[in-house]
Amino acid sequence: MLAAFILRRCLMTIPMLLAISFVSFVIIELPPGSFLEQKLVQLEMVSGDASSMIHVEQLKRRYGMDRPFLIRYLTWIKGIVIHGDFGESFAYEREVSELIWSYLGYTVLISSLSLILVYALALPLGAWAAQHRGRWQDTLMSCFSFAALSIPEFLLALFLLAFGVFYLDYCLIGLNSPEFTFSPWNQDKILDLLIHLPLPVLVVALNGTAGLARIMRSSMLDVLGQPYILAARARGLSRSQVLGRHALRMAINPMISILGMSLPGLISGSAIISIVLNLPTAGLLLFESLKSQDMYLAGTLVLMMSALLILGNLLADIALAVADPRIRHD
Repeated sequence: MLAAFILRRCLMTIPMLLAISFVSFVIIELPPGSFLEQKLVQLEMVSGDASSMIHVEQLKRRYGMDRPFLIRYLTWIKGIVIHGDFGESFAYEREVSELIWSYLGYTVLISSLSLILVYALALPLGAWAAQHRGRWQDTLMSCFSFAALSIPEFLLALFLLAFGVFYLDYCLIGLNSPEFTFSPWNQDKILDLLIHLPLPVLVVALNGTAGLARIMRSSMLDVLGQPYILAARARGLSRSQVLGRHALRMAINPMISILGMSLPGLISGSAIISIVLNLPTAGLLLFESLKSQDMYLAGTLVLMMSALLILGNLLADIALAVADPRIRHD
């Protein structure tokens, strides 16, 4: 039964991925005056330069400028699937795949640590507040949640930067100090990265922790009021056994679903935080590509984030089916 459920969910993702790839290519083709068109015009204006004309023909052939829209789309998909060719970033004059990989490491590192911190804090905080509903513990958690949700991430980042500069006499902007920016990786550079890393991780995680803690509290309160919880208590099970075996197991389901929706954030990061803290993440790369109409780069990032969202939902569905067998029959 579980295998059939997983196979059915996997088959459902195929048309969704195709639809997303088509929309991403429409995004690439939609804006007028893209970098590709500008580059072709610049090259064609260089009169008498044979190498420039050859380059123009190569670009037209590669991107199918003289072919119908659907043929260009199929060529793009074929290049991605067979050769891993996402096109060229004309703003950076580098291949899109190479450029994204150069930014992806830091993005995944920051986003993964933030996601781990969010769930490590939100689950116990939400469960703790639900167990003490109406008491000072619940009020304290609610005040923390509302305050964290109300403070914009960029404002918190600026405040912590100012605090570090004026009170700690240390600037934590970026992920490395200037003297380590272009140096090879060694023990000192890794230590410098570990010093700079907590600030963006904390800023990104704070808002998510507050929101998920509220969701966990609400889910836990719903479960604690169910008849099977009252029956478990009536059988003489201890408070920890009731919470661990029954309440948490059911209350965790919404958190699993949200975790699946969090996967796109692993490569997108937070563009605003990246700008404020000067972080070399894919979120900043997406912002710059949209601003400069570098559409092969922007379309590829949109495609990757959308595909990760579908993958995350698929993994969440499988995890929910394993945790709660009733879902397999829905």
